[in-house]
Amino acid sequence: MAEAVGRPVGIAIVSVLAFISGFIDIIVGILSIFDPDVNAAFGGSGGLFASSIGSMVLGAIVLILSFGLWLGRGWARMIVTVVQALSLIHSLFLAVAYMGIPVGEWASVLVSAVVLILLWTKPASAFFNARAATAQ
Repeated sequence: MAEAVGRPVGIAIVSVLAFISGFIDIIVGILSIFDPDVNAAFGGSGGLFASSIGSMVLGAIVLILSFGLWLGRGWARMIVTVVQALSLIHSLFLAVAYMGIPVGEWASVLVSAVVLILLWTKPASAFFNARAATAQ
């Protein structure tokens, strides 16, 4: 029988931040549909509607992943790992390609790296492995 392993602080932090991010994406998606300035910036309601729906769908996916991480589901850990690795590569490329401007890209590189590290620490691995063992 697997010994109970508590949720590491790093996983709790990543889960809560993912939840907040997903929630914000959903709210922004809903609110942007009703903003005439945003409507004009997107060239009309078609582009805005598509962008808003995309934001809400992405937010819902991130919410599901945040709950998966919180509960110690390996599938959520793998999906977040892949997404963060791609985000890190993309942001690093942009930061190097546009050396003078991309303060935000370097911040994104840092955040992605921290999330990846927190997901794969020894306590995090023990947490996910214990959850997988109890699920079988």
